[in-house]
Amino acid sequence: MRAELSRRLVGAFRWTDPGPESTHLVSDVSGWWRDPQLLAGLGPALAEPFRAAPPTVVVAPEVTGLLLGPLVATALGAGFVPAYKNTGQRRIAEPTTWAWTGYDYRERRLALGVRDRHLGPGDRVLVVDDWLASGAQVRALHEIATRRGATVLGTACLVAAAPPETLAELRVTHLLTEADLHP
Repeated sequence: MRAELSRRLVGAFRWTDPGPESTHLVSDVSGWWRDPQLLAGLGPALAEPFRAAPPTVVVAPEVTGLLLGPLVATALGAGFVPAYKNTGQRRIAEPTTWAWTGYDYRERRLALGVRDRHLGPGDRVLVVDDWLASGAQVRALHEIATRRGATVLGTACLVAAAPPETLAELRVTHLLTEADLHP
């Protein structure tokens, strides 16, 4: 089943060229959300390595993490906590723990925040995201969970594109590597 899911992920993925002003291709994962069989399989596949010692909560960053995180949480019978980016467009009007990311693949730093009332001591956290390139956002979420007194079990993602030492540090399980998505 996992091999079939990986094949479907690759088949539903596209690289797009945004034009001459861009220096790189852009990943298009929208096909992953369109295919109902693929969508139904994502949560259980990412949850599988964590079934023996399941988390109490899945934490994932906006934007695509807000799609993927609940699928994994549902498959594990866990809660879901969104992590928001402080882009200045939305304010969270309650106590929130924030952490700055290191530089990401776009050479930017972001602040990620989780509402304090949703994460605390005794929680066992699984961090979920669709694509792990630099590990910057996931590392910030690990930091938030630790500062809130929770235990981080690891990270699950669809595509692992980070160096092996980053994948080991963040205890990453994944379905694909970036190399799987290149013809």
